[in-house]
Amino acid sequence: MTHLIGAAWAIASTDQTTFVKLRYLLTYFQLDTCLLRPWREGDEEALSRHASNRNIWNWVRDFFPYPYTVRDATSWVRSNKTLQLPNNLAIEIDGEAVGNVGYTVRDDLYRYNAEIGYWLSEAYWGRGIISEVLPVMVEYIFRNSQVNRIYACVLDGNLGSMRVLERAHFRHEAVLLQGAIKNNKYLDEHIYAILREEFDAQQKQRG
Repeated sequence: MTHLIGAAWAIASTDQTTFVKLRYLLTYFQLDTCLLRPWREGDEEALSRHASNRNIWNWVRDFFPYPYTVRDATSWVRSNKTLQLPNNLAIEIDGEAVGNVGYTVRDDLYRYNAEIGYWLSEAYWGRGIISEVLPVMVEYIFRNSQVNRIYACVLDGNLGSMRVLERAHFRHEAVLLQGAIKNNKYLDEHIYAILREEFDAQQKQRG
């Protein structure tokens, strides 16, 4: 179950500072398995410790550092400090940031597309955490942007991530044969996506 922490959007205020604080509070989601929240100062040590893992790095983009140093973590936290609605949310368990879920809106012809991505500390794999997190982030994107299509790119062999996306009602759109290179090997890349109209239809079915 998702519980939104903070006041309702319906609260009216002429105080811009109050509005910004309310907007920021509404990026906190208490789930059954974890808390989703903005990144903040103090997360650096836990981020470095949980992210510096070859088994994580093997399935993400090469710009994700490995080893993941405290300096890398500091840079990440600083780059995600914003008074606006953040594009990246920390996955917190037992008071520690142990992962991330986020999105990037494309530009030009693809400006209504957003790529979603996520990673989680290996210590918490197999607990259904990303399965709970992903639908919340999908709703967060559609409710707070004009994005029409959310997609994810999954390297061939990452069956866990594929299952998570399918459970979140993403369609398997395509396979880009040898579309990526990782560890000096060409890999097929699987594209999963969900459209706004598909998301809206699912919400209506749930009542």
